[in-house]
Amino acid sequence: MKLAHPWLLLLLLVIPVLLWWRAHRRGPAVNFPDGALLKKLPVSLTVRLQPVLTALYALGLACLIVAIARPQRGLQESRVNTEGVDIVLLLDISPSMRETISTQQSKLDAAKQVIENFVSKRKDDRIGMVGFAALPYSIAPLTLDHSWLIGRIQPLQAGALGDGTAIGDAIASAANRLRESKAKSRIIILLTDGENNCGELSPENAAQASAALNIKIYTIGFTLNKNIGDEALKRIAEKSKAEFFRARDLKTLEEVYDRIDKLEKTEIEMQQFTRFEEKAGGWLIAALIFLTLEKVFSLSRFGRIPE
Repeated sequence: MKLAHPWLLLLLLVIPVLLWWRAHRRGPAVNFPDGALLKKLPVSLTVRLQPVLTALYALGLACLIVAIARPQRGLQESRVNTEGVDIVLLLDISPSMRETISTQQSKLDAAKQVIENFVSKRKDDRIGMVGFAALPYSIAPLTLDHSWLIGRIQPLQAGALGDGTAIGDAIASAANRLRESKAKSRIIILLTDGENNCGELSPENAAQASAALNIKIYTIGFTLNKNIGDEALKRIAEKSKAEFFRARDLKTLEEVYDRIDKLEKTEIEMQQFTRFEEKAGGWLIAALIFLTLEKVFSLSRFGRIPE
């Protein structure tokens, strides 16, 4: 609670002066030969209630002064502005992704597990997904409905799109989904366990075209044997000013996606402000009630007593 004009509370100092003036006003005097006789008379209820009139008057003035000082209640509010990242997950689902890793999971199952965790952490970003093997296939467009996206990821099966690895065509397909994006940052996360061996477009040309659109491509080589496709994936990442990573098991794959998550943080701006709600109305009503009661009682027999 705050007051818009706190200095007006100084008027409260005037109230004792007004009360003194009320108490010492004099009407026409009536002389009695002996006041001792009057003192012996019983004190009536009317006389006993006279301080109530004074209290009502004082309270009414006090509430009126507080009201004109404009008491206000602060309501804390906030506005969140986000500059999200648009992400297309590019996942190899060729037959070789059936290969098991140290956890006895297939590489595809490990990838799905890690990707689902990654998606669940990116609450403010639009995320889409493209699966690929011999040809690319749109699994989900860019969306903020991440539970729906995860539901689309779970049924994926290795080998569903034929035998082959068309990395260039897959990059072109993912970049096409980001072409019209107005996001601060647009990225592709490419996970594959092989080398480009089919398709119409080379990975290097697709990466160059993506770079021209300011789309970064993070590449992940998910292979048990070192150097399979590494150099090509490094060139793809370098052309788009991104990074290449290698993963060999579930743990290292989790570390890779955690690293990308930290590299591509969504900017969240929190604006806090206070909105003030006027609370003078209640004080004005209280002042009106007290002063009205004081006036009504003063005009009744309670107010008609000798001075």
